[in-house]
Parts: sequence; C-alpha cells; structure tokens
Amino acid sequence: MTTTAQPQIDRPDSVVIAAQNDAFRKLACLGVAPAQPIQGRMHVTRSIMEAGDGFMAEAVKATGMFETFEPENDPEGWHDFGAVEIRGETVFWKIDLYEADSDFRYGAEAPDNSTTTMRVLTIMMARDW
Repeated sequence: MTTTAQPQIDRPDSVVIAAQNDAFRKLACLGVAPAQPIQGRMHVTRSIMEAGDGFMAEAVKATGMFETFEPENDPEGWHDFGAVEIRGETVFWKIDLYEADSDFRYGAEAPDNSTTTMRVLTIMMARDW
C-alpha cells in the first residue's frame, strides 16, 4: 500500500490577523494610529445612529476598547467579533475581510496580508443581527 502526502494548505496566520484587526479597530474607534498602514472602513447601523444622546459615541469607544477574546467568542483567534453592553443594550461589532480591489464582493485571499486586505468594521445593535 502506498500513500501520497496531501499538499498542506497554507492557512492564514491568526496571530497576524488578530493583531491587524485589533490595530484597525483601535484606529477606527479610538484614533490610535497603527505601527503599519492598514486599510478599512467603519460602518454603524441606523439603529445605533438613532439611539441618540451620545449612544453611538459610547458604542464606538467600547468597541475600540474591547479586549475580552476567548475561545467561545473568538474560535478562529482573529479578533473579528465582539459584544459590548451600552446602557443595557447589547451591541455587536464585526470585522469582515475583503480583497482590497474587489468592491467588497470577494473575501480576502490572504487575510493576513494587510496590503491586499480591506477591513470593514460594522457596529450594530444585537437585535439588528
């Protein structure tokens, strides 16, 4: 019986992706400049914007300060999702990774490559999910 070795699929480096996602989140939400340039956009849902009385600012700041990553909420280790409580409301945030030149139609082929990956951070009420 002969066996052939299966080619090993290159997996993106989750430690690099997590660091890039954290850096982008801190840039977008807290204005903390990253060590290396990083591409991305931040969006908030209408319900966050309509919550009024500084709610959106609190949600954005809490998103930027989030650091509670555990296997239950971060199974891939990418630091791409979190939930925060603002005034009794659960707010979710999510980072999606796209090819930088794909008009957000294609997922990033090399999500650990910050020069070819565009990050999109969305902040939303949990009820919008």
